[in-house]
Amino acid sequence: MTRDRKFLFLQGPHGPFFRQLGRKLSESGASVQRIGFTFGDRAFWSRKLGFTPYRGKAEDWEDYLAGFLSREEISDIVLYGDSRPLHKTARKLAEARGITVHCFEEGYLRPYWATYERGGVNGNSRLLDLDVEAMRQAVAAHPVDLPEVPVQWGAIWHHALYGFLYHLMVSVPAPDYRNYRPHREVSVLHELLLYIRRLAIMPFQGVQRRTRTRRLLRSGAIYHLVLLQLSHDASLRSHSDFGSVGEFIDMVIAEFAKGAPAHHILAFKAHPFEDYREPLPALVREAATRHGVSTRVRYIPGGKLGPLLDGANSVVTVNSTAAQQALWRGLPVRAFGRSVFSKPEFVSSQPLAAFFEAPEAPVSEAYRAYRQFLLETSQIVGGFYTQKGRSELLRRVVDMLLAPDDPYDRILPDTDEVTGVVPFPAKRQ
Repeated sequence: MTRDRKFLFLQGPHGPFFRQLGRKLSESGASVQRIGFTFGDRAFWSRKLGFTPYRGKAEDWEDYLAGFLSREEISDIVLYGDSRPLHKTARKLAEARGITVHCFEEGYLRPYWATYERGGVNGNSRLLDLDVEAMRQAVAAHPVDLPEVPVQWGAIWHHALYGFLYHLMVSVPAPDYRNYRPHREVSVLHELLLYIRRLAIMPFQGVQRRTRTRRLLRSGAIYHLVLLQLSHDASLRSHSDFGSVGEFIDMVIAEFAKGAPAHHILAFKAHPFEDYREPLPALVREAATRHGVSTRVRYIPGGKLGPLLDGANSVVTVNSTAAQQALWRGLPVRAFGRSVFSKPEFVSSQPLAAFFEAPEAPVSEAYRAYRQFLLETSQIVGGFYTQKGRSELLRRVVDMLLAPDDPYDRILPDTDEVTGVVPFPAKRQ
């Protein structure tokens, strides 16, 4: 019964989404409370729902949480970003105790969807254990017509503004949170200054990226597009062998110099939320000079991905989910690191120099089946940062949290009854 469910919220996306989700769950009859680590967590939470500030140090978190889970008889944990140190500990304790962990993340098929999974996301997702044939069978057994492009998730401005407000509140001294340390390597004050700088330079970068994008597209050049990720991105840090974005940049340029035809161009596109805690333009420029291809390398500071993909010859990334937009277009993709889309049917395993010389295209039918499977399961229409996006998301996701089965079990059979040949991989909580 719903009233037997006791939800514990940890850290969420910047803004009011967790507060609104908590209220909806409370209205269903479930018990809802939150452990907060910063004044920002408190400010974006409802005063009508339970809230407990964590005053301890990071090294005491595991013992504290273990006692809290037992004392409050928690049945469900809700979090955003499963690779944060605090959340890794929560996931470990939950697995040992049979507690369901509900994980939110930016959409694998962004920008029009958000991700909801149980147990883990990205490199910890259950998707890594599912092969494409299993997904194809599940989709064939449950055909559903879905809209290609639902509500827009929200402008970058909304995301950046909520991030700025959150870090502004975190930077205010508060006795309850004096032991808090951010999960990233920079201080809270430094993080706030980075947000301020990013907001300040957005207009200038907008002009710069439009100019550089237009110049590349009008040049008629054959180019390979590299999708950069944030240096503090958990997918980069936790699910790849690269220690930094700079290391990845140098490797890509070196292999481009070895394998790409002499008339091809290499274009790096920065992440839309890049804050330049690593000097990316300088790193690209220096690596291009070092490998003798300075006239053939471009850098574009963010911007819209679609027009660049429409003209690209191939795409290279660590494990950015933006690569799925390339796969949808049938573009060859070379990915490094663990990701939910790195399936052999549609992501190349060629050595990178050989990929630049003659990239292998994906099996489009296989990717379409994979994409349809995601849309029917873990990709939820809406987003975290606008009221319209949150309304769309809440309308669908509340019942998913309350359901006994996770999104994948809703359409995956328990046996090999679909084909009578190959059983599906074992389920994970």
